Amino acid sequence: MHNEDVKFSMTDMYDTLKDELLQISDDLSVLLSDAKSVPGMSNGSFGDWKKTCADIRRHISEEMMRVAVVGTIKSGKSTFVNSLFKGDYLKRGAGVVTSIVTRIRKGESLKAELRFKSYDEVNTDMEQAMVLFPSLNWRSGNDGFDIRQEDERAGLREAIENLSTDQLISNDTRSMNSVLLASYLEGYERVKETLFPEENSLEQADFQSRPLSVVRYEGDIFPEHRAFVADDALAVYLKDVQLEISSGNMEGNMEIADCQGSDSPNPLHLAMIQEYLLSAHFIIYVISSRTGLRQADIKFLSIIRKMGIIDNILFIINSDFNEHESPDDLNAVVKKIKAEISLIKPDPETYTLSALFNLFKSQENQNLSPKDRLRLSQWEKETAFSDFSDKETEHFESSFHHKLAKERYSLLLKNHLERLGVISSGAAYQIGLSRDILSKDVYGAGKIIKKIRHHQKKMNQIKSMTESVLDGTVKKMKHTLRADIDRFFDNRPGRVLGEVLKFAKDYNVPYYKYEESPDASNFGNTMYLVFQEFRQAVDTFMAEDINPEIIRFIREKEQNIREQLESVTGPYDVMAEDALAAYNKTMERFGIPPIQENQHRVDIPDMDLVKRTAGLKLPSLSAPMRYTAKIKTEAVMRFGFYSFIRLFKEKLLRRPTQNGKEGELLALKNGISRIKKETKSSVIFHFKDYRENIKFQYIFKLADALSDILRDILLDRFQAYITDLSKIVELIGEKQVDRADLTQILGEMETVSSGISQRINTLRTELMPSEEC
Repeated sequence: MHNEDVKFSMTDMYDTLKDELLQISDDLSVLLSDAKSVPGMSNGSFGDWKKTCADIRRHISEEMMRVAVVGTIKSGKSTFVNSLFKGDYLKRGAGVVTSIVTRIRKGESLKAELRFKSYDEVNTDMEQAMVLFPSLNWRSGNDGFDIRQEDERAGLREAIENLSTDQLISNDTRSMNSVLLASYLEGYERVKETLFPEENSLEQADFQSRPLSVVRYEGDIFPEHRAFVADDALAVYLKDVQLEISSGNMEGNMEIADCQGSDSPNPLHLAMIQEYLLSAHFIIYVISSRTGLRQADIKFLSIIRKMGIIDNILFIINSDFNEHESPDDLNAVVKKIKAEISLIKPDPETYTLSALFNLFKSQENQNLSPKDRLRLSQWEKETAFSDFSDKETEHFESSFHHKLAKERYSLLLKNHLERLGVISSGAAYQIGLSRDILSKDVYGAGKIIKKIRHHQKKMNQIKSMTESVLDGTVKKMKHTLRADIDRFFDNRPGRVLGEVLKFAKDYNVPYYKYEESPDASNFGNTMYLVFQEFRQAVDTFMAEDINPEIIRFIREKEQNIREQLESVTGPYDVMAEDALAAYNKTMERFGIPPIQENQHRVDIPDMDLVKRTAGLKLPSLSAPMRYTAKIKTEAVMRFGFYSFIRLFKEKLLRRPTQNGKEGELLALKNGISRIKKETKSSVIFHFKDYRENIKFQYIFKLADALSDILRDILLDRFQAYITDLSKIVELIGEKQVDRADLTQILGEMETVSSGISQRINTLRTELMPSEEC
C-alpha cells in the first residue's frame, strides 16, 4: 500500500541518517586520536572531544522511543498491541490483582524476560494486606510475616477460608486484599519449585532481599510466559515483563507498553501507569466502540491533562463489528465519542478501526482457530465495516510513524549533530593552525604565539566567568527550588499534604451500616471492612488527585531549570563572539584563515537523555502508605472496655442501656479515630520522605546534570582557542624533526577534517526538512 511505502521510506531514511551520524562520530573520533598522536599536539582538547564522540555514539545507540498504550479494562489494549506486532503474543485478561506494564520491543527473535519481586517485597505486600485482618489468632509474636514458613502459610490459608461473604466481597467485587493473599499462597509452591531450587542453601539475611529471579522464554517456548501473566497466582509475583518480538512493522529502538487498565480497583496500579507515562514520548489511548467513552475514561483523561502530557496523544476507537447494525450506527457512536473527548482534549486525533479484525487478518494463514476463521470470513464480507477499518488503519499507521520519525529527527538534530559540528570545527582549526605555525621560522611562530596568548587570556576570562556564573546560578537555583519544593509539600490547606490530611480527616464512615454488626463475635471483622474501605479511598485520592499535581509540579520545575540555565549563557555568547572576531582579525594579519565557527545553536539535550545519562529516575509514585497492627490491638481493647461497662450497668447496676450497641459503636468510632491518627502519621512521614527524595535525589541532581552538560557544550567551543601551542613552536627549532613530513601529515588530517565538516553540513541539510515535515 501507499501508506506502507511512505512508512518504510521514512523508516529507511531515519536509519540511513542515523547510520551516517554514527559513522561521522566514529571517523571524527579516529581523526582526534590521530591528531593527539602527532608530536606537539598531545593536549587535552583532543582527548576531551574524543570522549564526547564516544558519549554521542552511546546515546544514539541507546535511544529508545517509548509509546504507552492505555485505556480502561476491556477496551482492547492488548489486542491492539498484538495487531501492531501481527501476532497473538500478549495474553489478555491478566487479572485485577496484577500491576504489570508489559513492555514490548522489536527483536531478532521471540524472547520474554520476566522479573520477579524479592521475598522482602512479597512479605511486605502480604503484611499490609493483613493489617486488621480478622482471624489472625494463629499468629504468635510480633515478627513480620514470612511466606517461606509452612505454619504461616497454613494459618493464613485457614483464616481466608473462614472469611464470611461480607469479608470476601467489597463494593460488589471480590475483596482486593483477600484475592492478593490467596494468590500469593496458591502460587508459592509453583514459583518456589520453578525459580528457587537453591533456597535452602542461602542464609535468611541474604535471601530476604535477594531478587527472586529473572526467567527467560525464548524461541519455541516463548508462549509459556503467558501462563505467568494470565494466572493471578503467578502474576502476583511478577515485577516486570519485557518481550522482544520479531514480527510486525514496528521499528527498532521503539518500546510499546501495554498498560494495566486505568480503572483497576487497585489505585496503586494507576500510580504505576502514571510512572510509565512520565517516560513515554507518545500515548495511544484505546476506547471501545461497544462501551463508548465511560466515566472511567473521562477521569483518566482528566488525570493525563493534569499531568501536563495530553498533547502527544492519539485515540484509537476500537470498533466491534458485531455491536453495530450499520456504518451509520458506528459513525454516530464515533461522533459522540469525539465530542466527549473534545471537552478534555480539543481537536483530538482519532482513528476508528477494529484491532481484532487487523489481528485476525495478520494471522489469516496461521494460528487461527476454525471459529476465528469463520468470524474473519464474515467480517470480510461486511465490506462497509472492513474497508472503513482498513482505511483508518492506513491513516493511523502513516500518522503514527510520521510523528515518531519527526520526533527522532528532532532529537538527532538537537542532541548530537550540532555538537559534532562544534568539535569538527575546533579540531579542524587546531590542525590547520598547527600546520601554519610549522611553516614559519622560530621568530615568526613566536610572534603568532604571543598574539594568540593575548587573546587566549581574554577567552580564559570569559570561560571562567561563564563557569562561575553557571555555578552561581545552580547554587541560587537550588536555594529557590528548595523553597518551592518545601512549600509545595507543606501541610497548609491547598497544598498536596494538606489536602491528603484534610481528605483523611473528613472521610465519612457510614456507621449506620454497622449498627447491627459490632458485637463480640464480629467486631474485628467490622474494623477490617471499615479500614479496607478507608485505605482504598485514601489511595484512590492519592492516585487520582494528588499524583497528577506532583507530576505537574515536577515537570514545571524541570522546565524552569532548563530555561534558567539556558538564559545565563546568552550574554557570554555575545562576549565570546566579540572576542573571537578580534582573534580572527589578528590571525588574518599573519595569513592564517579564521576558524569556521559553527553558526548553528547547540541546545541542551532533551530531558530524557539527560536523565538517562545521569541515571536519574523520579521516586516511585506507587509506594503505598504503611500501617501497623497496633490499630487493631487498641480498638479491640477499647471494645472490651465498653463491653465491660455495658455489662456492669446491665447486670450489676440493673440499668438498661438505651442503645444496646452504643458502647460497641463508640469503640468502632474510637477505632476509626485511631486509624485516622495513624494515617496522618503515615502520610506525613511518606510526604516528608518523598519531598527529600525529590529534592536531593532528583531535582538537585538534575540541575547539576544539566549544568554539567551545558558547561561541556560551552567548553567544546572554547577548547579550540585556549590550546597550548608552545610545543609546536619548540618543534620548529628541533633538527631531528622532519617539518616537511609533519606538515604533510597535518595537511592530510586537514583534508579528512574538511571532509567530515562537509558531511555534517550535508546531513544537517537532509535533517532540516525531515524535522519540519
